[in-house]
Amino acid sequence: MEKVPVKRPNIVLIMTDQQRAGWTAASGFPLDTMPFLDGLTDAGVQFRRAYTTSPLCVPARISLLTGRYPSAHRVRQNSAAHHVLRGDDLVDVLRESGYALHLAGKTHFHRKPADFDTFAAPYWHERGPADAATPEQEAFEEWLVSLDHSVSHEPAPFPLECQFPHRIVTDAISAIDETPADRPFFTWLSFPEPHNPYQVPEPYFSMFPADEVPDRQSGPEGAERKGGMYTWLRRLTEEKRPGYDAEWRRYRANYCGMLRLIDDQLRRFFAHLRETGRDADTLVFFVADHGDYTGDYGLQRKGAGMPECLMRIPFAVAGPGVRPMVNGNDFVSLADLFPTVCDALDVEIPPGVQGRSLWPMLTGEPYPAEEFASGYGERGFGGQAYTVDERPPLHFPYEGRTFDELNTVTQSGTTVMLRRARWKLLLDERGTGELYDLDADPAELDNRYDDPALAGVRADLTTDLARWMIRVRDDLPQAVYTLKRSPHNWSRA
Repeated sequence: MEKVPVKRPNIVLIMTDQQRAGWTAASGFPLDTMPFLDGLTDAGVQFRRAYTTSPLCVPARISLLTGRYPSAHRVRQNSAAHHVLRGDDLVDVLRESGYALHLAGKTHFHRKPADFDTFAAPYWHERGPADAATPEQEAFEEWLVSLDHSVSHEPAPFPLECQFPHRIVTDAISAIDETPADRPFFTWLSFPEPHNPYQVPEPYFSMFPADEVPDRQSGPEGAERKGGMYTWLRRLTEEKRPGYDAEWRRYRANYCGMLRLIDDQLRRFFAHLRETGRDADTLVFFVADHGDYTGDYGLQRKGAGMPECLMRIPFAVAGPGVRPMVNGNDFVSLADLFPTVCDALDVEIPPGVQGRSLWPMLTGEPYPAEEFASGYGERGFGGQAYTVDERPPLHFPYEGRTFDELNTVTQSGTTVMLRRARWKLLLDERGTGELYDLDADPAELDNRYDDPALAGVRADLTTDLARWMIRVRDDLPQAVYTLKRSPHNWSRA
């Protein structure tokens, strides 16, 4: 009997850059930053315990594409995308499944323009695609460069049409309109925002007044208390930009405005899908690559450590077959997106993929709860971690205002993380441990690793962490032996 072809849904992947979890009204934030997206994902599954594989762009984005953790795909810093070690990734599977592939926005991964049918990219944080801007948009980009990744204290003096989210959505709409109606499409909306520089035009600049943003969990005293890379980064930033922490409320207000700007452009994008009849059979994924301090610990951007504000990300799925729910129990990962797409398309998960399919969970089918009872992450490019008083050569000068929070010091060493229930365990290459009770200490300032009362908890978490570290050992390359595969890539099936 001839096999009936599987009908493929359209797939829209929305990815923001440096958006920490919990900053929309639906997730408990006191300000309504993304009402359209909240409504869209209300019809799907919203994960409250979703984590990045690594708190920086390139390793995290390559994990999304490959379903592999950084220790397996071998990219552990932003400058190393070309060193990726992988098998078939998301682009390969979608191409083989007949999809038209569209990218609009930021790249920061190993794939090239020729790998997509349309490639409206790269949009960086200060520049859009070369030779694709109007004179006014070019002037806007020069203004972004002048901010030097800082916080603007005035509204952006350029119209909305210059902002990257507006341009990215325009590019994506054009690509979809040129796709034949009988061909499924994969559209990746990869926004560079709300990453620094923190700027936004009116009405967004005034939409969330600085004196109304919620308080932060801790200020600069938190970085000093945590010590190590937190202290080093805080002191470096203060040295370069004296008094910078006084702007933390404006920083948060701009960040909220950037989220609303993105949200309004998503509203425009999906309105076009509805108008053209392309929305009914579309599977939507929404994720971020990692989070942002947004002033916590007296820090901006990212860089030091693996706090929840950097590791926990928004993650939601909506569309055909997805049964609405808020999932506040299961720990899921950015690495789980690729195998989930494979399962949704009834395609075999390629060898070397370490993430787990969430498709049964999304569709209301049974799944083993213990499989998702803990989460895992990695940080660091290796070697020994630098100490707080060291000043090794960096890829930028110690003099002047310009700096990169991701550098030789903040990314040195290796740290692994386990999350389970209320607990968070961190271990590094020196054997230094951190143990936090997040229910009692959400800012992670009270390290209870050596607390005798928690010896049993620490032992159980360490065993679970060791299991994860064994699990993410690489199965590639394949040779003559036959690998035993688990359904959905679950280890607890």
